[in-house]
Amino acid sequence: MQFADKIIVMHNKDVAVIIPIFNEAAVIEDIVNDVLKKFDNVICIDDGSCDESAAAIAKTKALLVQHPINLGQGAALQTGIDFALLNTGVKYFVTYDADGQHGLDDVLNMLETIRTSNVDIVLGSRFLGNAKNITWFKKAILKLAIAFSNSVSGIKLTDAHNGLRVFNRKVASQLNITMPDFSHASEIVERIAHKKFSYKEVPITVAYTDYSRKKGQSVVNAVNISFDVLLNKVTRR
Repeated sequence: MQFADKIIVMHNKDVAVIIPIFNEAAVIEDIVNDVLKKFDNVICIDDGSCDESAAAIAKTKALLVQHPINLGQGAALQTGIDFALLNTGVKYFVTYDADGQHGLDDVLNMLETIRTSNVDIVLGSRFLGNAKNITWFKKAILKLAIAFSNSVSGIKLTDAHNGLRVFNRKVASQLNITMPDFSHASEIVERIAHKKFSYKEVPITVAYTDYSRKKGQSVVNAVNISFDVLLNKVTRR
């Protein structure tokens, strides 16, 4: 098993895993070390945390980039992408949540998909796969958000706000995320439509825990995101 792990790590030297972090000290060291078992290039962006997240990441072999203040997940992702682009050997970019909801088997499957199907971006879908322990209310809100995103962007997805994505260097160099908070997910979908990136959804598992639910978005934030997306679309015209 250890030999197989070494082969996987060597095979994925052309991949950068980008993990945005805000106050994740309770879990982040274990999550990062788990990712490092499969990937050498792990970039953690500590987005102005006020706990010991940075100290926990510093104990690992991941690259730590720190924002002096909290700028939001979108800004953290863009910082991570910019750093990853400096490594000319990186061909594929993975965005990975810090709260333990995602699984590495899904990442490896998505990488295999992008390597063999020649699409620009692969998007994870919990609704094609499995959303463990999701509440009916959370599911209803997500479904409404998906319908809204599809109507605004013209891109038809089954899961528009999933943080697990894999994309190539062309996408990474043109994403230019400007919406700093969770609205960036809708902005990425808009970029796919505007830039005409080829894409594919694949089933993944999202595991909701007590911890991840506490870190998730509120209903009020979902409404704010919808407003931000509409405003951004109007001002771009």
